[in-house]
Amino acid sequence: MHLFRFLFLFFFLLVALQVKSQTVCDLESRAKLEATLEKFSNSTYNQLETGDLVATIGKSFLGTPYVEKTLELPGKEQVVINLKGLDCTTFVESVLALTLTLKQGDFQFDAVASILESMRYLNGRNTGYGSRLHYFSDWIFENEKAGRIIHLSKSLGGIASPNIPSFMSANPKAYPQLADPTNLASIHERETILASRETYFIPKEKIHLIENMLQNGDIIAITTPIKTLDVVHVGFALEQDGRIHLMHASSVSRKVEISKLPLQEFLMQNRSQTGILVSRLVVP
Repeated sequence: MHLFRFLFLFFFLLVALQVKSQTVCDLESRAKLEATLEKFSNSTYNQLETGDLVATIGKSFLGTPYVEKTLELPGKEQVVINLKGLDCTTFVESVLALTLTLKQGDFQFDAVASILESMRYLNGRNTGYGSRLHYFSDWIFENEKAGRIIHLSKSLGGIASPNIPSFMSANPKAYPQLADPTNLASIHERETILASRETYFIPKEKIHLIENMLQNGDIIAITTPIKTLDVVHVGFALEQDGRIHLMHASSVSRKVEISKLPLQEFLMQNRSQTGILVSRLVVP
């Protein structure tokens, strides 16, 4: 009997350690996350509209260094939380996860980690590299299906656009994890599913027509003329002096910043950017 209890306890602890080990967050990032939760758990912030809270939390990351590929750890896929350095996608995911955690009244690290995993992976669960939502249009679709966001591009007058992403499977050498045939097959399967969906985007020349319908904290995904990609950059809408600007982790300035130019002008100066997808966080 004692042996059975010992084995049961050993098995339970082993499973718990394995589950916990799926999340990677160093002490500095954890301290920053918990300090952010403590700061914004004040009831004054919780009374803000959801989009305004997104914008406020986003601004707390201004100046954070831009660091790419922080999710690409060797070995088994893990849920990475790195607030010391952010790329455009991890900036957006981190701010949204913190916002949802605060709005739901749970101010614990584990709550943020759980929400972050549910946003980042297919069906809300990390089951390996292939389950990560690598293409942002897929991220939008799955998070809307889960009830976390609403995708507004079509209702804002967006136009239909072919969406046939295949960049990852066509360039496997750029992604070390795709040396594993299972991962490559999973990515190709997701690309096939993406190609079957209708996609609508707002051309950059038309952004001024819908600018007054954008709100603080709206998720702005920037599209590209490259046929094998869907989105090349993401950030948040932020109102300044009556115009919408982009708050984002910039690979140019190498930090989280607010664009000096309003959103439309920001895109017009870049030939590799064709327009935007617009989504909005909702609190279940």
